[in-house]
Amino acid sequence: SRVGPSPAHPFGFDLQGCDFLGQVVRGSRPSLVIGLAVTAGALLVAVLLGLLAGFYGGWVDATVSRLTDVFFGLPFVLGATVVLVAFPDHGLGAMTLVLVALGWTTMTRVMRAQVIGVKDADYVQAARSTGAGPLRLMTRHILPNAVTPVVVVAMLNVGNVISGEATLDFLGVGLQYPALSWGLQLNAAQAYFLDFPHLLAFPALFLCATVLSFILLGDAVRDAYDPKLR
Repeated sequence: SRVGPSPAHPFGFDLQGCDFLGQVVRGSRPSLVIGLAVTAGALLVAVLLGLLAGFYGGWVDATVSRLTDVFFGLPFVLGATVVLVAFPDHGLGAMTLVLVALGWTTMTRVMRAQVIGVKDADYVQAARSTGAGPLRLMTRHILPNAVTPVVVVAMLNVGNVISGEATLDFLGVGLQYPALSWGLQLNAAQAYFLDFPHLLAFPALFLCATVLSFILLGDAVRDAYDPKLR
């Protein structure tokens, strides 16, 4: 059953004799789930912290900025590796939380800068003069006009998270068997590359295409919100 691609099975079979096309398609689920969940979680954290830091300034801004600097200094893959090795019984949820904890810093800086640039705008001052409180100012007037660049950064970040998750799986510190992901498939295929190159080629191709697709999607979103960049 260890054969390469054929007309009946365009991706061939894996080492267990299973149709490899089905295995590669199934392997996309953890990568996509983690990529989207981590990006959504990090975006939520970044919007909250960036909004508070930019609006209030002072000690709030200083605290958030120093915390951001500390986490920004932690390498994404290396930091996740250290944490995941310390907790070997982790799963999809734990990996998502770890990657969120390491992936919110850049978006927080962008959000803070946008809020600082918007909070003194005329329409915000007009709303403040009518008696609007801080919560209303932040949610109704500042957030809608400051969040767009952060969303663009988040879209561009999905591909980075997917490639990071695959790297962790490939290194053996991410998801573990019997889970199925592109990183685990690449890890299993490296020892058989010379005999069965399709086991390495197809997951790598799907991974590269997925990461590239999200990068292009992020570029399209950026161009849509800023026509001058087209």
